[in-house]
Amino acid sequence: MTNHSNIIQIIEDKLKTIYDPEFPIVDIFTLGLIYNIDVNEESKKINLLITFTTPFCPMADMLKEMIINGIAEVLPDYEVILEVTFEPVWTIEKIKDPDLKRMFE
Repeated sequence: MTNHSNIIQIIEDKLKTIYDPEFPIVDIFTLGLIYNIDVNEESKKINLLITFTTPFCPMADMLKEMIINGIAEVLPDYEVILEVTFEPVWTIEKIKDPDLKRMFE
């Protein structure tokens, strides 16, 4: 049986396999583009609050599609709903890996 924290872990693990084409060495989760993950097990909905490195990201549509399709691979019974925000704006401080963060400083 899958519980809430397992579902979150499954989502995070999948997001760690999706790479921003502009930063192909860093996955979108580690890069800090995922601001929030909310799972409603009853309605089978996953709400993701995401951002991009810039509001003018030329790969935004591709990234959204990659996220939705990626999560559908591991949780096919769930609907993925993306909300894009630029509040707060993405900065290198959002990077989750301290060594990687130092590379951008």
